[in-house]
Amino acid sequence: MQLGFVSAILGELPLEEVLAFAADEGFACVEVMCWPPGKADRRYAGVTHLDVSDFADAQAEHVRGLVQIHGVSISGLGYYPNPLDPDPTHRAMVVEHLKKVIRAAPKIGVDVVNTFIGRDWRKSMAENFALMNEDWPDILKEAETAGVRIGIEHCPMLFGDDEWPGGKNLAVAPAVWRDLFARFPGGRLGLNFDPSHLVWQFVDCARALREFGPHLVHVHAKDERIDRERLYQVGALGLGWHHPKLPGLGDVNWGEFFAALTDAGYDGPVCIEVEDRAYERDLDDRKRALRQSRNFLRQYF
Repeated sequence: MQLGFVSAILGELPLEEVLAFAADEGFACVEVMCWPPGKADRRYAGVTHLDVSDFADAQAEHVRGLVQIHGVSISGLGYYPNPLDPDPTHRAMVVEHLKKVIRAAPKIGVDVVNTFIGRDWRKSMAENFALMNEDWPDILKEAETAGVRIGIEHCPMLFGDDEWPGGKNLAVAPAVWRDLFARFPGGRLGLNFDPSHLVWQFVDCARALREFGPHLVHVHAKDERIDRERLYQVGALGLGWHHPKLPGLGDVNWGEFFAALTDAGYDGPVCIEVEDRAYERDLDDRKRALRQSRNFLRQYF
């Protein structure tokens, strides 16, 4: 396995400085964010370390050169919007940009693109599966042409009352994953696995890894702390009772997690994803978050 990090936490730095930091700190890889340039609609979104809007061969050559200079690989390209957004115009824009990310990946020697399936939170599961069939076959065809695997992250994307009850991502738990892989067989669609999203859904993370090991294409390392007092007050259907934390500061059993990863035969990238509000004061704080996470996780590598 290769220890790396998700570039979103260093959003103000250019790609060259992100790779230089990774090299200096002993990271093997970086997942590079590829949002279209512009204003972000949520925390950690809108980061453009690689602009694929009009990705020319000269740009690709420059990126390949940076990778070679710094000796840090790109584990995958990341773009995490809602491809099933209820606004058809926005959905079309999202899908087109996702295809651009997929086309850019092989130009720089990358074979993984990470994203969400998406969801229209106002519709039922069955209606969302029908909606998924409108765009996702074309997305996966694009991935097949590019020789790219798609890593679906399984965060429910449920953060506020306006997203209740379903959140903005369909692929949240094992029952849905089985359905997804049955609908789209062949291995082009896989999982970008993040244990933090299962902790607060009370899903057995190790069991999920062992069952879905063959579908793993990428892994995020993020912890999640359950606030038991808040959970007592609002119940599981309430909001605000779980919080992203650095690895080792939450409720993920990391020994069990890495034991299950190795049992599953996974030998790919594990990228730290920093979303801990306690480490957001400034750039130095966020760099410290990456170092602290690295120091904790090294015992498992």
